[in-house]
Amino acid sequence: MKKVNINRSERKTARHIRLLNRFKRENNTKPRLIVTKTNANLFAQVFDDVTQKVIAAVNSVQLKKQANIEVAKIIGEKIAEKAIANGVTEVVFDRTGSKYHGQIKNLADSARAKGLIF
Repeated sequence: MKKVNINRSERKTARHIRLLNRFKRENNTKPRLIVTKTNANLFAQVFDDVTQKVIAAVNSVQLKKQANIEVAKIIGEKIAEKAIANGVTEVVFDRTGSKYHGQIKNLADSARAKGLIF
């Protein structure tokens, strides 16, 4: 059998599809905490799939800082505060195919520390 080389973006897309399928399979009515990472910025939003509306959103562009681990911690704290203020305490964590380490992990840990339940 011939080995097929899969590039990085295809692996990320495959991870994201697996996550979305798991969310659909579990039939969650909880909002999703969607974290998107680019080379320079980090975005987080709490999105309700039932009403198709964004409940809370924070990003590194608003903070006027480039994304790093410290900024990820700040974004995690702020998104948790905004979500709790809007009445959301439980979310499903959607990392959009990114690996769970570094900035993504620190954002999730700081959101949990502020009271958001995953």
